[in-house]
Amino acid sequence: MSDDFPFDTAPFNELTSTERTLLQELAVTVRHRPGAMILLPHTEYPQCLWVVHSGHVQQEDMGQVHILGAGESFNWRAVLTGHNQATVTALDEVQLWQLPRATLLHLLAGNVRFSAKVFSEVAGHLADDEGMDQHRELLSLMLVRVRDAYLQKPFYVDGQLDLVSVCRLLSEHKTGHALVRDVQDGVERIGMFTTTDLREALLHPTPPAQLAVRDVARFDLITVAPEAELFDALLIMLRHRVHRVLVKDGDNIMGVLSQLDLMSFMSNHSHLITLQVEQAHSVAELQVAALQVDDTIKLLQRGGMRIEIISRLVSELNSQIFARLWTLLAPPELVQNSCLLVMGSEGRSEQILKTDQDNALLLRDGYQHPDLPKITRQFNAALLDFGYPPCPGNIMVTNPMWCQSLGAFRQTIGQWLYGADPEGQMYLAIFMDARAVAGDTALLLNARAFALTMAIGSDTFISRLASAIDQFQEPGSAWWNRLPLLQNREAETLDLKKIGSFPIVHGTRALALEYRLEELGTVERLQALAHLQILPATLARDLVATLHMLMALKLHNNLRQRSLGQAISNLVELGSLGTLDRDQLTDALGIIRQFKQFLRRHYHLE
Repeated sequence: MSDDFPFDTAPFNELTSTERTLLQELAVTVRHRPGAMILLPHTEYPQCLWVVHSGHVQQEDMGQVHILGAGESFNWRAVLTGHNQATVTALDEVQLWQLPRATLLHLLAGNVRFSAKVFSEVAGHLADDEGMDQHRELLSLMLVRVRDAYLQKPFYVDGQLDLVSVCRLLSEHKTGHALVRDVQDGVERIGMFTTTDLREALLHPTPPAQLAVRDVARFDLITVAPEAELFDALLIMLRHRVHRVLVKDGDNIMGVLSQLDLMSFMSNHSHLITLQVEQAHSVAELQVAALQVDDTIKLLQRGGMRIEIISRLVSELNSQIFARLWTLLAPPELVQNSCLLVMGSEGRSEQILKTDQDNALLLRDGYQHPDLPKITRQFNAALLDFGYPPCPGNIMVTNPMWCQSLGAFRQTIGQWLYGADPEGQMYLAIFMDARAVAGDTALLLNARAFALTMAIGSDTFISRLASAIDQFQEPGSAWWNRLPLLQNREAETLDLKKIGSFPIVHGTRALALEYRLEELGTVERLQALAHLQILPATLARDLVATLHMLMALKLHNNLRQRSLGQAISNLVELGSLGTLDRDQLTDALGIIRQFKQFLRRHYHLE
């Protein structure tokens, strides 16, 4: 390879000097005459990536035509997935660098920043394509079971083996990791050693030839069941910030699922966002990651992904963004002596596109920080820059009521329950959806347990709380029957939150408080109520389906509003609905009315 390889362009600018040298040694220069077919569709197991040195090539991929020149590369998607769908033709005299696929996969597995850039580029191309239906198959692969994905077969080494011998075996077996069998206190344990661990191992005072692999292997492995959805494996990797998980069926180890293999199934860039969040060293860097979440949502929605999976993924990404922002702004001692909460739909993991901020901070009793007001202002201001609007009700950490010590907050809970403030009911309802995203979660658990205990015997309070299901009335007694006829009346709108999801969410929340349920999500609460035979199983099932339908309709409507340059709201124009959506909405509103009747009888609201 010549010295003018474009190492100053993405993604190759993320390679270390050692990695660049390796690539230079293994790259091959090839030439093609004008009109030569460089790549054809459905090439099985493509073994290389091409980078243009000089000349131009034309790439046709899924109906899209691109002209590539010097410094640009092609065949990344095929390198990652093992299958090619593109046709590439030389337009003039072309000179290319040909890079081995095996080397690129090795670099992707060992260099986080390089892999992030690569996956970002691939995801960006997919997002820009007009024919998104053609990517539905790739997106749907996230719904397959872990057992159906490519699992690397277990490769074991003995824990007593020295590091040099282990590295020799890794090279012979062409793998970047090994499972380590070891015995501690008479009990066998399984660990993992990867080439990434080698860097830390070389800093060990014991020479590598004398260092046992068990002394540098990691034994706190993350596992996943083979019957779990591939999406669950993704969430586990996001949550624990690992690149490999062990697939176990009971005590039987079936194999290892790596981040690289999982990414081959995916066309969204949620992993990229996670990596950017992890590596953000400033609020400005974190903002770059936060602003990409909505693009990921749009991609997943257009790919036909189930709404509950989108909401769970977005909730996980948002939690990591909030937690990272808090640790960037708050000193370590403040983080350790507090608990940052998100509430509302974010707390229930039912948020999708960014809406009002609902956050709070609990402080350990006796702890104070002189700069706390300044830090909380910076936190809410940064979230505003990230695209999260301020809460109209001022339910944010800048509000003293939502930034208190644990003891003071417990007193506030008591005032909500037994005081005269009519807003106390809704404040308590909002808090019951709280979820910890950073700091000491024991503070939230303590406050929540106190609220549940105080609510025992407060039947009158809970009944008043439940009565809020009727605060938003349908427009007219005959409106339900007229709904199927409103498709031609553009002025007719429906508030999907007030008339739709709110009665389900709030009614379920009241029942959860009455029966001291620990679940936060509406679906999980409904399932628990059905299990306890408090709610008829058929009604609980229908309410879950209704909630998911309303969430999907709201997301579709919000994306439509955004594309038209309109403000995002809960109002849907009934004239914009198709026949199927209109019929489903009619059925959904009937189920909601049935649930409200159940609640009126249960709480004697008649």
